[in-house]
Amino acid sequence: MNILPWDLSVIPQKFFLFAEAASYTLQITFFGVLLGLLIGLVVALGRLSKNRALSSLSKAYIFLIRGTPLLVQLFIVYYGLTSIVTIAPIPSAIMALAVHNGAYIAEIFRGSIQSIHYGQMEAARSLGMTHGKAMRRIVLPQAFKRAVPSLGNQLIIALKDSSLASTIAVPELMLKGRQMGSSTFMYMEMFIIVGIWYLLMTSVLTYVIHRVEEKLKVSDRD
Repeated sequence: MNILPWDLSVIPQKFFLFAEAASYTLQITFFGVLLGLLIGLVVALGRLSKNRALSSLSKAYIFLIRGTPLLVQLFIVYYGLTSIVTIAPIPSAIMALAVHNGAYIAEIFRGSIQSIHYGQMEAARSLGMTHGKAMRRIVLPQAFKRAVPSLGNQLIIALKDSSLASTIAVPELMLKGRQMGSSTFMYMEMFIIVGIWYLLMTSVLTYVIHRVEEKLKVSDRD
């Protein structure tokens, strides 16, 4: 006799019906973080620039994005920009995730760049390298290695944050869970399935990130 008010036997039956929604979750997360990496690197370099206008603009971007919720940013991108140009829900979600993650990634890159001893830049400049070349060849490769653990954490956070894309009708896991719940009246069972999918994806990402960290540690010792 089932003492729980839920029919947990439907979980294995319905589990793989969420596979397509999980693929959309991964897509918007991957492209959102990929664009966020580009934005973050540019903003981090701007933040460290000696150009006061560029540095101030970068600081303002970080302050604004980190100080407002992702849901608000998502609505501004989707409902605000669609009044000017038509943008589908998935590209809107990717853009919002990119802008949001870019601010956090910028601070990760800034911290890792500043952790590289200034003497390395001075040594590179004394060898005749320009500031830009020294950054590309000496500072940034080391900074990126140091940023990997924090970037990995940000990727996992972005994966979970992608659930907010359901609010603009992106067919990802949360929206699928709500739709399946409303059609079967088994909300708890459907959201347990959603939770299992997220747990599986974050576990795989955590393992991959850990392996990358181990590889980088080995290369540092070689």
